[in-house]
Amino acid sequence: MNWKRLAENRLHKLSESFPAVVILGSRQVGKTTLSRSTFPEADYQDIEAPFVRLRFSEDPTYELRKLERMTILDEAQTVPDLFPALRGVIDEKRSDRRCHFCILGSAQPSLLRGITESLAGRVGLLELDPLTPAETGLPLNRHWLEGGFPEALRGHFRVWWDPYLDSVLQRDLSSYGLRPNAFFLRRLLTMIASQQGGLTNSSALGNALGVSHNAVRHALDLLEGVFLIRRLPPYFRNMGKRLVKTPKIYIRDTGLLHHLLHLSTLQELESHPVCGMSWEGFVIEDIIRRERIVRPQTQFSFWRTSTGEEADLVIDRGTEKILIEVKSNSGTNPHDARKLEKILDDIGADRGYLIGQGTPTQDLEKRVKNHSFDLDPHWLP
Repeated sequence: MNWKRLAENRLHKLSESFPAVVILGSRQVGKTTLSRSTFPEADYQDIEAPFVRLRFSEDPTYELRKLERMTILDEAQTVPDLFPALRGVIDEKRSDRRCHFCILGSAQPSLLRGITESLAGRVGLLELDPLTPAETGLPLNRHWLEGGFPEALRGHFRVWWDPYLDSVLQRDLSSYGLRPNAFFLRRLLTMIASQQGGLTNSSALGNALGVSHNAVRHALDLLEGVFLIRRLPPYFRNMGKRLVKTPKIYIRDTGLLHHLLHLSTLQELESHPVCGMSWEGFVIEDIIRRERIVRPQTQFSFWRTSTGEEADLVIDRGTEKILIEVKSNSGTNPHDARKLEKILDDIGADRGYLIGQGTPTQDLEKRVKNHSFDLDPHWLP
């Protein structure tokens, strides 16, 4: 199964505007496949291969200057000295206005310091997420259960996740000069999974794991840096209401979430207490993945007051704000619609949606509609 990625057009546009492009994303999310299909004439260098890594470690500037065609540099973070060398070589080549390098990495810029420090303003940045139902055409419930990693969808996702986690938590984090405790990180991930979509409480997590809250915060930074978790920040606005100021935390891919909770079938998932929050996280993640391809500057947050008023997702496009409340039912409850309409006024949002299942879109309030997530996987608000 080979799937066309929604991000391909954006990658093309970035390559027309920058002398180099960077694709960041989880290991095995499809970065290599996307880059090689987008740039079929490009050379390819796997920096993780021992001999290639040795050559680029000894004299990265010399190796980069030798490259005559556009080149894909895969897992570039394994040679930290590559980034300052790239800066000089990119500047040397900028006069012909072509894209010369496609750089692939398995961590966010917070871990790949070379990108932010050495290549700022010289590269177009694309963060590649796991597959969405809009890309695969597979049944929505299968995506929800198994997640969006290509290899997980090609086989049995539970079998695939264990070696993948071992690779990311041990080898990948070590390659960034860190000394992760893989056993501790797995225990922390499992605790996060059991509290999917809850407010982040580093002290409570630390007490349960027998470590300090600072150790938990550092671990959360690492897990976020390799795309395993998402900390969704609260939306702030100067007003009289007391607002929740703590991020919500999600396991980003529901395949990993269900693996950590030992859920192998849809029947097991639907009878588990995490089912509702799993669906919420799945819908939020899918919207974020596709929105960022179309509008990469969009900001995402949630809204909650101390009295319980809540919107699961605030989409802030700069020119407009949209509220999303995720429901595991039809999403047509008039009471829910009225509550969402009130929050629109509180934060100055333009419109809102109750995202449910199985019911065609309809107006519920003047500025609130319902939308069935399962009827149109390409829809964005």
